Amino acid sequence: MEIIKNFLVYVIAFALAMFALSSLNFEKLIKKNKVVEAQLLYILLAMALGYLVANFIQRIIF
Repeated sequence: MEIIKNFLVYVIAFALAMFALSSLNFEKLIKKNKVVEAQLLYILLAMALGYLVANFIQRIIF
């Protein structure tokens, strides 16, 4: 049960991080014709931010 709870917290935090990052304009930071690299950076940033938020929530609540 603990594993499922932790997994759900990570998934929700990842989704919130993706939602929050969607408000930023990355087009000014990314070079032309580097779409795949930009998408990878976006996903990695969302994963890192989601991980930090999930750990913060788990330490406070659980």
